[in-house]
Amino acid sequence: MFGLKEKAWSPYLAGALIGLLQVPAFIFLGTALGASSSYVTVSVSIAEFVDPGIRALSYAGKYLDGAKNWWQVALVAGIAVGAFLSATLAGTRRSAPSPVWARALGTKSTAARFAMAFLGGFVLLFGARLADGCTSGHGISGIAQLAVSGFIAVAAMFAGGIATAMLLKPVR
Repeated sequence: MFGLKEKAWSPYLAGALIGLLQVPAFIFLGTALGASSSYVTVSVSIAEFVDPGIRALSYAGKYLDGAKNWWQVALVAGIAVGAFLSATLAGTRRSAPSPVWARALGTKSTAARFAMAFLGGFVLLFGARLADGCTSGHGISGIAQLAVSGFIAVAAMFAGGIATAMLLKPVR
């Protein structure tokens, strides 16, 4: 059910733990769980290093200071480190790409895999920032707050995911 060396954790337990992460976020930081703003925080911080005047821009300035912004950066870093540790401890970490990539793309090209992953990540992040939040912000946090927009966003995410899956070449 829950062990660090399990190949898969219970989705119910993992979901409950993610949901409970909302509590300290609201109590200590006054913010909901989210991840896409971390990209903006890091990007604006790098831009400020090159041009300190960027702080004067209202959009950029609000991402430069405060625990809320850096909490999300720490959350995203923790997700990456946690996924790596989980896969390593469970013995499911691969040194080579998954065969699913070759079947989905019709090629074993590492360049094609990286290009598709980059493009997909870019489109996902662009959409998240355009919607002023990501799946965790709108889905997990929005629904936890019973926000109508959260329910609409999750329905749209599922519809988009299903449509995309139907358009892609079936993987067997």
